[in-house]
Amino acid sequence: MSDGKTGLQLRSLLKKSGELELSLVNVPTPEPADDEVVVRVEATPINPSDLGLLIGAADMSAAQASGTKDAPVITAKMPEGAMRMMAARFDQSLPVGNEGAGTVIRTGSSDAAKALMGKTVSMIGGAMYTQYRVLKVRDVMELPAGTTAADGASWFVNPLTALGMTETMRRENHKALVHTAAASNLGQMLNKICIKDGIGLVNIVRSKEQADILHKIGAKHVVDSSAASFMDDLTNALVETGATIAFDAIGGGKLASQILTAMEIAANKTAKEYSRYGSNVYKQVYIYGSLDTRPTELNRSFGLSWGVGGWLLTPFLQKIGPAEIGRLRQRVASELKTTFASHYTKVVSLAEALDPANIAVYAKRATGEKFLINPNKS
Repeated sequence: MSDGKTGLQLRSLLKKSGELELSLVNVPTPEPADDEVVVRVEATPINPSDLGLLIGAADMSAAQASGTKDAPVITAKMPEGAMRMMAARFDQSLPVGNEGAGTVIRTGSSDAAKALMGKTVSMIGGAMYTQYRVLKVRDVMELPAGTTAADGASWFVNPLTALGMTETMRRENHKALVHTAAASNLGQMLNKICIKDGIGLVNIVRSKEQADILHKIGAKHVVDSSAASFMDDLTNALVETGATIAFDAIGGGKLASQILTAMEIAANKTAKEYSRYGSNVYKQVYIYGSLDTRPTELNRSFGLSWGVGGWLLTPFLQKIGPAEIGRLRQRVASELKTTFASHYTKVVSLAEALDPANIAVYAKRATGEKFLINPNKS
């Protein structure tokens, strides 16, 4: 076991030439300041938000592998259209990984830091695909006794996104919500929150297999966008739940438009009087992902009382402030093994994360194919 003075870190470099290069570099571990701790990273997930920085829109099916087994290098071509959006990162070797968990192996001199020595903690702050990470005490959370690093690795992005959705729903005066790509890890968490909190939730999936995953955990309203009866099924679920806000992970194509149209039909079914401008029920779709990278198509058949916008976790947290964030974090900590449990199909080392066979699986962002990196796995 290393002394933690230096460690491997996974880097993503996009060259101005359009070549993406993924590699491992050895980096020194800084000494912790008074209010900092050094964490040996033992579990860090590969989330869609991580893939955005790691590989972006690069064509990984034609990726080339070189280097050695312990120091692999992967190169791939970034499409020209994507390059225009990424000029700010050209020729910079960037560390990857939003969140993770591990063991505190050294601390600064403050009481708060020293109290964490030897503890298993979860953490947020980027650059998690690394063996050792120095962080401020405020950016780590001690995990409850009996919780492993793997249990706590996905404590932030998905749990707080799911809670952020229900909080946004309440704050914007909606009573139920719609979620797309709903059989994902995040979607399953959202179902557990809504069941526990008594919130109506309409789940949109793309196959019977995905619907089965959600029915098994108690989801009531699950509609399949590949079914011929999709619009009728969606409208009926919206009438039953009264959902007027949606969170869409797909982004491209017609789905956001279909959701707004079905919300309008549902609103008109219960309307007391006809209005030529459409119902006066306000309908909102927030796009928070881009599983479909095509343009978002809106076929304006849903009246004039509607909105489509982007939603991201970080701005939402900034808006609600530290006290509310603390409340949400506490809920996640107390329900890590139940509501907020994550399931992984494979645990890989840093070098294995750059194995083309593994990249081919996790780059697809497929339901039920979530990878966990253990940077200290030998």
